[in-house]
Amino acid sequence: MSTRGFYDDAVVGAGIIGLAHAYQLARRGRRVIVFERNVRAVGASVRNFGMLWPIGQPLGFRRAIAQKSLLFWLEVLSASGLWCERAGSLHLAYRDDEAQVIQEFARECLLNGENVKLLNPCEVLACASAVNADGLELGLFSPSEVCVDPREIITGLPQWLSRSFGVVFEFGRAITSVEVPFILSGNSKWSASRVWVCSGDELGLLFPAAMQDAGLVRCKLQMMRSQPVENDWRMGPLLAAGLTLRHYESFQNSPSLAALKDRIARESPWFDRFGIHVMVCQNGLGELTIGDSHEYGLVDEPFDKTQIDELILSYLRTFLKAPALRIASRWHGVYVKHQRDPFLILHPAPGTTVVTGLGGAGMTLSFGLAEAVISQELGE
Repeated sequence: MSTRGFYDDAVVGAGIIGLAHAYQLARRGRRVIVFERNVRAVGASVRNFGMLWPIGQPLGFRRAIAQKSLLFWLEVLSASGLWCERAGSLHLAYRDDEAQVIQEFARECLLNGENVKLLNPCEVLACASAVNADGLELGLFSPSEVCVDPREIITGLPQWLSRSFGVVFEFGRAITSVEVPFILSGNSKWSASRVWVCSGDELGLLFPAAMQDAGLVRCKLQMMRSQPVENDWRMGPLLAAGLTLRHYESFQNSPSLAALKDRIARESPWFDRFGIHVMVCQNGLGELTIGDSHEYGLVDEPFDKTQIDELILSYLRTFLKAPALRIASRWHGVYVKHQRDPFLILHPAPGTTVVTGLGGAGMTLSFGLAEAVISQELGE
């Protein structure tokens, strides 16, 4: 079996984590090849909101990684010409306990030099006229968050990396064996000095022993996308409401959070049963992406629940007024999340680094985490 090419680095997986590693390696002048088992990446990286969401990461190391990642994102988006909107985010409070958590979170952010602002109802509506004013008590605006279209990103970034850095892509190539310096796909073989495996929940196929006790759990989520909203209507900032406050770890230091969680569990236990919190963003085509739910431990459950979609849409209407909202597509995604840590780095074989377990934070952390991992592994 002859070797088809020699590279400094081989990346397995062309989702956003793999693409981020390819970029950070290629900009160092290294020769990079990326393998993707499908004709294009179709996993979690195309099945998410496309929200670059630093505000969801807890203060400290993870927020710093998210903010550094955002800087890389903005460089890449500018250079590649891919669509983005620096809309910022709005968290909305319609109950006293939600307002209390938002106030506590804002104080913590301001003490740490974060650029957030509390808004009264009139200021919220001036910032985002699509917000439902009925019962609105308070809003928290952050200018940091950015929206991209994940489907465009996952298609466009490989093209740009090829043009700008000479990164080679082998799509439709399922890697069957990694033993550095050799990477095998059936009867085809390549050579690389290092291998970076970023293939999400498929890692057990390459390194079953290493993954068996890695502490990863699978999560299924349901999401929807609308038809383009009529008359060039724009939503403005990325929106979230009270349910989201109990989902992201960034809010865990708020003293009032426990009472909010207890109230939601008592009044509407179905939100906890399906892990529902509701967010919405709008892409450049005017389509709204809406979600999501979180069902942990499922093994390739292909059957989506209509009840979950109905609960998400019902809650969405409590904080968003979108004209003639019509759902165009529904889907589910699956990602892997570490049960304790924000991500998992493994070295299952010499010269091989596995990066996985980011849960729903892959888009947000991608470029910053790739830079940190590569710096460490290369001894920089």
